[in-house]
Amino acid sequence: MNTLQAGDNAPLFSLKNQNDELVNLSDLINNHQVLVYFYPKAMTPGCTVQAQNLRDFKKELSELNTIAVGISPDAVKRLTKFTERDELNFDLLSDEDHAVADEFGVWGLKKFMGKEYDGIHRLSFLVGQDGKIKHVFNKFKTKNHHDVVLDYLKENA
Repeated sequence: MNTLQAGDNAPLFSLKNQNDELVNLSDLINNHQVLVYFYPKAMTPGCTVQAQNLRDFKKELSELNTIAVGISPDAVKRLTKFTERDELNFDLLSDEDHAVADEFGVWGLKKFMGKEYDGIHRLSFLVGQDGKIKHVFNKFKTKNHHDVVLDYLKENA
């Protein structure tokens, strides 16, 4: 796993969202910096808490000229259910073949309860309007991810 770092160019991906619409990173960064957060699986406990907190703090993110998009290997149909169930107010993007996760360097070997498997590592990237990664968030728990992001944004506003 070769994870992208601050200063690297972000891959300019195009993925389908929960509404089966194509979302392009290049369009998003025209007006905002973008928090691209990778999560393993929609509607699981940790991923739900993380998404709900980003939903609840969308206004604060917006005030800091930042929008969030979540990326997982889930199918669009599952993302639709997750968005509706939890009334999420930002895009979730489907990366079923994990090509974008590979480009960001977040797809790799994981261990859980003695088993090894390939999957998404929970990391977030702040992408500036210049298309460069401004910061990599790799030290957080799902319940405080939004706090870590907001603290960084406020300190670096």
